[in-house]
Amino acid sequence: MKTTLKLEELAMLLLGIYAFTFLNYGWWWFPILFLAPDLGMIGYAFGNKSGAIIYNLFHHKGVAILIFLTGAFLLVPVLELIGVIMFSHAAFDRMLGYGLKYEKGFHHTHLGSIGKRR
Repeated sequence: MKTTLKLEELAMLLLGIYAFTFLNYGWWWFPILFLAPDLGMIGYAFGNKSGAIIYNLFHHKGVAILIFLTGAFLLVPVLELIGVIMFSHAAFDRMLGYGLKYEKGFHHTHLGSIGKRR
């Protein structure tokens, strides 16, 4: 089952890359912005609860889709870009085993514990 879930996340990452090709941005924007959602880790400077909330906001695929659809509906290309990058990044993270965070701390995710504290 673990392999199946990783393949599913890979498919979503590929979908995000495919969606990016329909946006009117140079290809080089994708790799430059790909790690931008990890800026959500800054929330951990304000404690575990704030960190988890902010990190999860930046890594939630539903939020990414909502931002993309808002951009498509309102004809705001930068929102479409943000949505595609967030969606692709979240799929990549989940493919590697990094999930949404619990308030207990950064190492506790919905996919299990990560890092040295395992």
